[in-house]
Amino acid sequence: MIICAGRNETFKFANAMGVGLIESAINLTKKCLEDKPEFIIFVGSAGSYGEHEIFDIVESKSASNIELSFLSNDSYTPLDKIAQSKNEMLRDDTIVNSSNYISTNEELCKKYNEYGVGIENMEFFSLVQVANEFNIPIAGVFIITNYTNENAHKDFIKNHKIAMEKLSEYLLNKNIIK
Repeated sequence: MIICAGRNETFKFANAMGVGLIESAINLTKKCLEDKPEFIIFVGSAGSYGEHEIFDIVESKSASNIELSFLSNDSYTPLDKIAQSKNEMLRDDTIVNSSNYISTNEELCKKYNEYGVGIENMEFFSLVQVANEFNIPIAGVFIITNYTNENAHKDFIKNHKIAMEKLSEYLLNKNIIK
């Protein structure tokens, strides 16, 4: 099953699950209870913490939920910060950070790289958590639309349409979609 976030990020070939950690977790859980898929591929956009360029395609099976306040030593959590799929198909893996907020502090975001976290996408952490709960392998295929800086939203808007076309083309070339 191929899924995406929804709202302005939809594809004809993907089921929309909702934007952010909560909507996506609720809707994927419902979907898995109704008709459990054998494998899940999430497709969407992501912001780069600096190591990936605009329009790079990144595949992942690992997600984190590390808030900016953790990076500045202003918070802690007793919960696991990293979730990883049991998907054995991916070798190169970039950790995708998820939050209901888009990061815009470029200097602070560089610290994500110290934890092996390369990009951010609002949904992936919760989707990996749900997939793991149902013992379903999951992978994410992301295209970089912006850097995590003060221009994040403006660049996302500017690059989004082209990025969705490039992501669809990539999926066609990899025979993920037909």
